[in-house]
Amino acid sequence: MSGTLELDGLRKRFGEVTALDGVGFAVAPGEIFGFVGSNGAGKTTTMRIVLGVLAADAGSVRLGGRPVDAALRRTIGYMPEERGLYPKMKVGEQLEYLAELHGSSRAEARKAVRRWTERLGVADRSGDTVDSLSLGNQQRVQLAAALVHDPALLVLDEPFSGLDPVAVDVMSAVLREKADAGVPVVFSSHQLELVQRLCDRVGIIAAGRMRVTGSVAELRAGGQPRLLVRAPDAAPDWAAALPGVLGWARDGDRTVLTLAADADEQALLAAALRTGPVREFAPQQPTLTELYREVVAG
Repeated sequence: MSGTLELDGLRKRFGEVTALDGVGFAVAPGEIFGFVGSNGAGKTTTMRIVLGVLAADAGSVRLGGRPVDAALRRTIGYMPEERGLYPKMKVGEQLEYLAELHGSSRAEARKAVRRWTERLGVADRSGDTVDSLSLGNQQRVQLAAALVHDPALLVLDEPFSGLDPVAVDVMSAVLREKADAGVPVVFSSHQLELVQRLCDRVGIIAAGRMRVTGSVAELRAGGQPRLLVRAPDAAPDWAAALPGVLGWARDGDRTVLTLAADADEQALLAAALRTGPVREFAPQQPTLTELYREVVAG
């Protein structure tokens, strides 16, 4: 039975470097949580602490209200960023072996391997060694390894790295399927458009600290206010010096203005009208990519 994953006050230092500084968040059953941040921000360190590969200097990890011990870790499906498979071992034999390590019987393991290799499109490679596969197929096998024991929690580090669009769609569907079955899913990714589309909630980490956590809609609504203005006759920099405008970006006849909280939108509309006709004038929420830039820069 899956339960909520809870991370509370995780701290970790490597010598003089503080990798994690009070990291905490929760992922409920049935929820896909996108864990994003730049390289070195602390994502992989956090995931390795959840898995028990690293020990935290302080803080706790709980699953279903219980501290995560060796027994609970056997119920977790983990996909590392660096592929953790044996390169010279055959795909099918390796997946069966890994399922049995997590407590599956031989019959259960074989059934699960057939199911997931077929689901992920690598059933015809079961007799091949891992190192003979393309990088994309190795990634599919790595995901199968995280799934063959019917995990109560999925923790995936850059699962979409190196995948073609078809494989991304397959993996996205699998993650949603597991979440819909009540499994908490945590994954990190630099592909923020994919995170925005797939995740129920997102956490942004920078320099070892959680900067923001919330649903995609909440985070986008909480970003700096933006205004989309379509003024075909306006000069490219028509808004650059206007009061309350912190930044602007031009795309064809559209200008997206980043505004101060006290910006006077009616004054901005009047300024736009002085350039000629205004075809569109509307608030615009930032994308997750734009929000990420704001958070990390801040």
